Formats: sequence, C-alpha cells, structure tokens
Amino acid sequence: MTGITKKWFASGEPWVWLNAAAVSTSIIMVLGLLLLIAANGLGHFWPEAIMQAQLDEGNGASTIIGEIREIEAIPAELAHQEQAKRILFKVGNRDLNRLDFRWVAEHDLSHRFYPPEILTIERREWGNLYGRLLALNIEGNEVVQGAEAFQELQVRVQQNNQLYEQIKKIKVNEIGAINYQLEKLRLQQKKLILDGKLTDKNIALINAQRLELEHRYALLQEKLLGLQEQLQQDMAVIEVSNGQKLNIGLSEIVQAYQPNAMTLMAKLRHYFKQIGHFISDDPREANTEGGVFPAIFGTILMVIIMSIIVTPLGVIAGIYLHEYANQGIVTQLVRIAVNNLAGVPSIVYGVFGLGFFVYFLGGSLDALFYPEASPAPVFGAPGLLWASMTLAILTLPVVIVSTEEGLARIPNSIREGSLALGATQAETLWRTILPMASPAMMTGLILAVARAAGEVAPLMLVGVVKLAPSLAIDGNAPFLHLERQFMHLGFHIYDVGLQSPNIEAARPLVFATALLLVLVIVLLNITAIALRNNLREKYKGLED
Repeated sequence: MTGITKKWFASGEPWVWLNAAAVSTSIIMVLGLLLLIAANGLGHFWPEAIMQAQLDEGNGASTIIGEIREIEAIPAELAHQEQAKRILFKVGNRDLNRLDFRWVAEHDLSHRFYPPEILTIERREWGNLYGRLLALNIEGNEVVQGAEAFQELQVRVQQNNQLYEQIKKIKVNEIGAINYQLEKLRLQQKKLILDGKLTDKNIALINAQRLELEHRYALLQEKLLGLQEQLQQDMAVIEVSNGQKLNIGLSEIVQAYQPNAMTLMAKLRHYFKQIGHFISDDPREANTEGGVFPAIFGTILMVIIMSIIVTPLGVIAGIYLHEYANQGIVTQLVRIAVNNLAGVPSIVYGVFGLGFFVYFLGGSLDALFYPEASPAPVFGAPGLLWASMTLAILTLPVVIVSTEEGLARIPNSIREGSLALGATQAETLWRTILPMASPAMMTGLILAVARAAGEVAPLMLVGVVKLAPSLAIDGNAPFLHLERQFMHLGFHIYDVGLQSPNIEAARPLVFATALLLVLVIVLLNITAIALRNNLREKYKGLED
C-alpha cells in the first residue's frame, strides 16, 4: 500500500487535483461575491411595498409608513422577551423626520396593512416622500381630487421632466458653449497684452465677438426663465404618516408611483426603467441619489487613453529588451527593475504622478503655452491626461513582461528562415514576429486594463473628483479636454460608501456601482479578448 501511495504521489496526480480544487474554490468564491453584490445592488431598484402600521411608543400610539429594509434579532440583553426582532424601516420624509431610516421593535407594531393608495415620491432633494395624494393645486386652485389626481400627477410630472431636460440642455450645451467662448476671448485678449500685440483693431474685433455672445446669452437666459416659470405653478397636496398635509411642488418630483397597487408587469417595467436611469442620469444628493453616467464615462475614457499610451511604450520596451539589447548583466538588471516596479504600491505612483506630471510637466506646459491663464492652471492641475499617464506607468511592467514572453515563444527557426530569404531584421520583426506575438501583447493589455479600471488611490491625487461639473468630451473645440477633472466608478464607490452623510441610503448604491464597475471591466476585457482570439486564429498557421 505504501508503494502504491508513493507511486501515486510521484506521478504528480495529487497536485493536479489539489490545483483543480484550489481553482474551483476560487471560482466559487468569486461567483459568490458577485452574487452577493448583485443581490444587494440590483434589489435597490425594485419597487418595494409600503407598509402602514400603528406603533406603540409607550407614551402613545402613532402611525408609521415606510419600506421594510431589514429584519434582525434583538440582542438578548436588550430584548424584553425571547426571540424578539426589530425592523429597519425606510420612512423617508427626511425634511420632516430628519432621518431616512428608523429601527422599530416588531412587538410594538400592530394593525399592519399595505394601502394601495400610498405613494412613493422620488424628489430632487430630501430623498423619498411617502404619503397619500389628496389633491392637485393647479395655478393656485384645487382642481383635481380623488382617483383622477394620481393620473393627472403622472402626466404633469412627465411634462415637468421634459421641461427639466430642455433646461439642462440649454444650461449645459448652449449656455455652457457661450461661457466657454467668452473665456477663450478673455484669454485671447490677455495673451495679446502679454505679447504686446493688443491693437485697437484687435480690441474692436474681440469686443464685437463678445457683444454677439452676450446677446445670444441674454436670449437664452430669457428662454430659460420662461421654462423655469412653467415649473413653479402646480402643487400636490400630500398627507404624511402623522396626518400633516404638505404642499409639494411638482417641479420637485422626479417620479411618483403606487407600489402596493402595481402588478408584476408594472413592477418589472419600473425596475428596468430605474436601472436605465441609474446608468444614464447624473448623480444628485451628494451622490446618494440619481445615476452614475459621468463616472461610467470617465472610467471608460480614462482606460482607453491609458491603453493608447501604455501599449506602444510597453511593446517597444519589450521588443528592445528581447530582440535588440545585449543579453548581459545590464539587461538582466533592467528586467529585475521592471518586475520590481510591478510590485510598487499604487499610491506611490499617484505621488509620482502628482509631483512629476502635474506640478513639473504640467506647470512647465502652462508656463510655455498658457501664460495668459495664470494664475489659474490649465495642465498644471490634476486632470484626465495625468491620471491616464499615471496609470500607464503603473501598468507598463505588465505589458513589457507579456510582450517579452510572447516574443520568447516564437521559435528561432522562423527568424532564421525570414533572414535567409533576404528580409532584414526590421522586416522580420514587423511582418513576421510581431503579428505572431500580438496575442501575448493583447494579454498584457487585458491585464493592464483590469488593474487600471479598478485603481482608486493614485487617481485621488491626479484627477478624479467627487462631482465633475462637465464631461471631458463636449461640443466645444478641441472637443476632447484632457485637462479636465473627471469622475470614476471606483472613487464613486469609496465616496458613497465612506463619505456619504446618509449611510443606510447609500449602501445599496455602493453594491450597484460595484457591480457596474465589474461589468465595465468585463466588457473592456471581453473586447480585448475577442481581438486577441481573432489574432491568435489569424496567425495560428504560422505558429504550426
């Protein structure tokens, strides 16, 4: 038996099974983590039923209305009876109750039911409001009551949302473009002053352009005021849990729905609509409400720019080390240094990017090309370009090592055959070796994208912000503004999870954003993997 066991261990089969078990365990843990994130994140968008119950608080009874978010056992030392539980209610109405959430002992609740007329109102400020719709005041007159009030409310809220979209378009696109051009004129005039070239003709030309822009601005402001006046007329009369009646402006309402009266299909439509808003809208309420589109846009754009920078640098360095450099002690030391760089903490790269890229390189560019912007920095401040370059330096060792490994797997006979047919070393490298090594280079890029998309620490120093006023791409020349700061999904998770003033409300958004970040990374990787597999199939015959 001992001999059979020794022979079995000597065959290496136990280590194969051990390795398979380790890989399987890792896959199960990763899938379990993703399922946990998905369950907590995607459940946030489902229209939860609203409970109304009577609460006995010892000094009297009151009514509580809200969503049940969590049920847990009360610790034995705090409970007055065995198996006692407490319920976490999302009671909303933060402007009245000061808190969105409230813990209530289960045995203090009675007369529980789910009234179909209870409204969930998502507001632009102060979070959700729960209550009953009593009437609509239109132009100061109470004209709609009863069951018709809810239908009329839906119509008018939709109209207001369309007005908000028009207002946003005017502010961001049209007025934003005019402000951008006015600032360019100011800088142009200052540059002429610094260069000593400011003439009466230049002043007249600049003033004429400024007057034309100001006239357009005044027309847009007038149009904007007209749209805003249309938002300030209608009110909804809402009765909340304590019987108080509130007048809520319809312009404050993002959407209103009756979850207790919704069918399954209506809930599914609402669910996917909410997910769409989460992906496409801008954040509100200190990032605890609204969507994450600027963060998605900033993450993808930064990764694309980083890939454009790191790929040629890493590939050229790998080619030189493997194909051209003398394989002596200096080259070995360079390889050791490259491998050591892969283990440097990312925050160190952030400090390097802040000191070298932002302050030294960016400050020098401002002094040479943008003196008229002083003292306000252009490239001498954290921005998209410096964040992308910092992450390019961070992921450079991965691309270099992958490129070298890909070149090392190509047989020397292919190089010798190409040279024997009269091709130069450069032609052999460009037409034969690099195409065959391209799948390995793409593997390096995949690993670089996976790491860069999830990094947060260095970005906090070189360009990422809590809320960016505008995207890095817009309709103003030069269209791509590399000097602007941007939002990032990883930093958004950190900010919402740890810096939010409303932790309970922000918790599901943390899970939802984390799941979205994973999906963005997977999408980027799938794109790179598909390209790599295509290249691998294309040059498979050469490798054989």
